Order: sequence, then C-alpha cells, then structure tokens
Amino acid sequence: MGEAVDVQSLELVSVIGFGGNIPGGLVSHPDGQHIIYPLGCTVIVEDIQKNKQSFLSGHSDSVSCLACSTSGNFLASGQVTHMGFKADVIVWQFKERALYCRLTLHMVKVQAVSFSPNDKYMASLGGQDDNSVVIWDLEKKEAVCGSQAAMQSAGPVYALAFCNTRDDLFVTGGNHTLRVWELSPETRKIVATDCNLGQLKRIVHCIQIAPGDDYMFCGTSSGDVLQVNLSTRLIQFYGPQKNKLSCGIQSLQLLPNGGMLVGSGEGTLTTLLPSLKRTRTMSRVSGTVSSIALSKDSKQFYVGTGNSQRYVVELESFSPQLISSSHCSKVTDVCFPQKSSDLFATSSYSDVRVWHADTGKELLRLSTPNVTCHAVAFTPNGKAIITAWDDGKIRAFYPQSGKPMYTISDAHNKGVTALACMSDSRTVISGGGEGQVRVWEVNKSGQHMTAALKEHTGTVTCIKLRNNDEECVTASTDGTCIIWDLIKLVRSQVIFANTMFHAVCYRPDECQIVTAGTDRKIGYWETHDGSQIRELDGSESASINGMDVHGTRFLTGGGDKLIKVWDYDRGEVTHIGIGHSAEVTKVKVAPNGCHAVSVSVDGAILRWKMLPTALLGPPSST
Repeated sequence: MGEAVDVQSLELVSVIGFGGNIPGGLVSHPDGQHIIYPLGCTVIVEDIQKNKQSFLSGHSDSVSCLACSTSGNFLASGQVTHMGFKADVIVWQFKERALYCRLTLHMVKVQAVSFSPNDKYMASLGGQDDNSVVIWDLEKKEAVCGSQAAMQSAGPVYALAFCNTRDDLFVTGGNHTLRVWELSPETRKIVATDCNLGQLKRIVHCIQIAPGDDYMFCGTSSGDVLQVNLSTRLIQFYGPQKNKLSCGIQSLQLLPNGGMLVGSGEGTLTTLLPSLKRTRTMSRVSGTVSSIALSKDSKQFYVGTGNSQRYVVELESFSPQLISSSHCSKVTDVCFPQKSSDLFATSSYSDVRVWHADTGKELLRLSTPNVTCHAVAFTPNGKAIITAWDDGKIRAFYPQSGKPMYTISDAHNKGVTALACMSDSRTVISGGGEGQVRVWEVNKSGQHMTAALKEHTGTVTCIKLRNNDEECVTASTDGTCIIWDLIKLVRSQVIFANTMFHAVCYRPDECQIVTAGTDRKIGYWETHDGSQIRELDGSESASINGMDVHGTRFLTGGGDKLIKVWDYDRGEVTHIGIGHSAEVTKVKVAPNGCHAVSVSVDGAILRWKMLPTALLGPPSST
C-alpha cells in the first residue's frame, strides 16, 4: 500500500447560499464594506466592493443567530445542537477573521445574541428548551450572571437587544412577554421588570431601541409595532391601527428621520412614520422578510428573505434589486457541461438553476412548480438541458432562453430518478422509482422509447455511460449495480452487495467501476466479470451519497458532511473539505479538474479548489 498520505485541508473557494430563515441573519458591518450572513455551520463575511468571501468555521451544527458589535471589532454567532446537549456561542475578531472565544452554557439552541454599546458585555438568549438569558464579560471571556428569560406562564422568548448608550440595560421580548433587564456588575445579578402593555396580548418577534434610549419599538406577529417607554416601562401607543401587515412583522429597522423600515411574513416591505402610520411606500420581495440591514450612509438597505434571496433597496426609489439567490430546499443533483468548467447546473424542489462558477451568479432558472427535480444533465452538444422529475416526466429545456424544448410524459410511473445522455445527444437513458431503466430516442418527429430494461427492484439512483456508448452501469437501492449491453439491450454483469447503492462511477480507462452507498463502503469492481477487487471504509458514521472520478483521484460526500478526495490506486484520503452543515447529496469535479462543486440538503452549493490531475494509467496490482 505504500506510505501513509498526510491528509490536507481542501480549500473552500466560494459558497452559494444564504440561511434566510434565521431572524436578523443578514448583518451590515459598520465599515460599510462588508455584509455578514450564515449558511449552515459557517459564517460568511462578504466584501461587497471586491466581491470576495471569507469564511468563519467553528460551529458543529447550524448557526441560529448572528450579531455584530457597534464598533465592528467583534462578531457573535450562536448555534443549534441535538436535544440534551449544550449549544455554543462563538465570538469572532472581525479584522483577524479569527475565533476570540467560545462560550458554552445554553442547552439545545441559542436564540439571539447582542453586544453592549462599548463592547464590554454580550448577552445571549437560549431557545425554548433553555429559556435563559446570560451576560458575558468579553474581556474576561466568562459568564457574569444569568437568569430565566421569562416567567413560566409566558411562552418562548424570541428577541434580544442592548441599549445604545448603557452597558447595563437590555430588553427581551417573546410570546406574551416583554422585559427590561438591568445589570449590576458588583452583585453579579440581573433584575427584570415586565413592561405594562395594558390589555394588549402580543408575540414580539423583533426589537429596536431608539438612539437616545427613550423608547423601544417591537414588531409583533399581529402585524403592528409597539412603542414602549424605556424609563416607565409603559406602552405609549401602537400602530398601524389600520392595514396591519399580513403574517406579522418579522424584521424592523429604525431610520435616521425617526421613521422605520418593516418587513412582513408575506414579503411586504414598507416604511412607518414616527406616528407608526403606514406610508404609501411599499414593495414586495419573494419570501418572508427575515432581516433588514441598513447601510452605513443610510441611503440603502439590504433585505434577506426566507427563500434564501438577498436584495438591495434604495431608500428613494424603494425598488428591490436582487443581488443573490440560492436554493432554499434540498439540492438533489449537480452537473457540468461536457466541455465547460465555467457553468454548472443544480436541481431542487420546483426548479433547476444554472450558475456561473467563478462569480456564483444565477444565469438561468427553469421553474416547474410543486414538483421535485431529481436529476439534471447537459446534452454533449450543449443544445439542451434534460431534467428528471418526480411527477414521472422528463423535461428538456433550451439552455439559453430556458424555454421548454420537449416533455416525455409518463416516462416512469414512480418518478424519474436518474438520467444520462449519449454522445449523439439524441439518446436518453432514464431510471425510475419503480426500478426500470428505459432508453429514449429523441428526434424531430418526437420522443420514442426504444427499450425497457427490467432487472432492478428498487429505485435507480445513478446511471453512468461508457465513452463509446456501448455500455452503461446503473446503481439501485435494491443492493445491485447492473452493467448493461446497450447494443443487445441485455444485462452484461450484475454486482450484489448488502447495501443501497447511491453512486457508481467508471474508472477513466473503464476497466473498473467504483460504488458507494449506505453501508459506508467504497467498492472497486471489475467490469468484465463483476468481481470485487477492493473495499474501503468511505465514512465512519454515515452513508455516501455522491461520488465522482477524475483522473487519479475521486471525490466522495455523504451524511458525515465531509468532502473527501481519494487517491484511486492507494485507496487513501488525501484531502478533506469541511464546510457543509447538512448531509451532502452530490459532488462533481469540473471537466478541467481545477475545481469541484458539492451540494447538500440545506440548499448550500460549495465550490472547492482542486489541482489538475493526470489520467490514470493501467490498474495497479492490489
């Protein structure tokens, strides 16, 4: 086997994605040059002028909240974890992009974090299973004190905000609870005072405090804003009285003129006067408005939505401009055109998207509402994008306009789950949920099925073709991989294993195939007789869902959230990529071998740097 290989870190180049379902997850840095947002277990710092990203990695699970200090020197991010375990709060040094301290007290989830105005303290709020608020001393990196966030008669607490001029005063709000807290550093205690809202019953989702700390404004699920006096803890008034915002106010941002920006659960953006009356200024975005971040000059603001889209809006024109979009549900497949490494396509629920690899910009969206696309492929001549859908249809689109080219209805009766296209770009091979493999001929007169290969008894998960188009291999959840003779349209070889196969690939010289699946094993097999050559432990904890061979190496990704680069002959891991926070579904190496793309259940698309590799020579004796 030779000497052991030193496992190196795979370099993460760029990320397409945005955790839009996190309240206040899109943050504008005080320097006016950076915006910060979460994606999975990573915090992304994006330079909006240079269009570059840097990544803060340290969380073991998805980031649940994010905050930036007034000075801009610190960032804080909280996470969720499994039931019964403690969730971390990480404080980052912004300039160094380095971890400053890790603070652990809350159980299961950190709901919100906030910095005091002079960076002396940080407050963190636990989730529903924790129901506590903790004050941390940033200089000593330790907890000062903590308390139960709300009375037992109240519901969960959702919002947290420090005052703008005092380090010892902050507020929390939630389900039928709104409290002002005062810190006493000498006695290491915090004392809460409940605000008197009279007969009003409200669920507070977001809180903003006026610059002079006179009032706080609370956005509620009822679609109105409460104005509460911070000195007397009494409600002053609330509004708008008429035309409340549908689905509640999910985000709130104060303006220098005394008014405020509000975003609703149905995607409405509008402004309120200081009297809390609605103005005529209004626009709509796609999805729940989960965060609003005002720019440094207050002439524009950034909006993050629950559909994982980010907008920039000029205050004067008030017209949203989309600056980035991403999948908000599971990404099921990824593919490159045969001779291009500049573009790639991904499939998900309701749509297929084509991306520019270097910039991460969305170039094309092929939408089919309320159905899931399981697989996507470019024809070798580049004149069509072929997609497989769970409604049993194969749909082809023009790659430039995105208009439909043709549809094969009832291609499979349990959904189309896998696709491959021959080099003539006229023959399509599809696999279905019922286990059949079907061959389709596409020409000017229409689309016709030329063969149905019935061997698999489970869902066909992957189809790979030989270069000469005379043979293909299909993987299935029934524990078999079948090599098909496409000239005689019969089975050539079959491979059995005690697993559900998720991925199969040909070795570049096509004398071997490599398989992976739920048993966490990577198998090497001879194509001429189906005998097993080698078996590797592909993962220690979870199934392998995606695999791609390129030259002397191959990539794997799966339930352990890691991207692994393997040396084919040695059967050893050479690089590991850490960045996904959810199960990886597919991986693909670009045709030039310079970068690879991986996709995951949470909608994230990650691009990794790879060094080009030579093609494999004859198989080594093992």
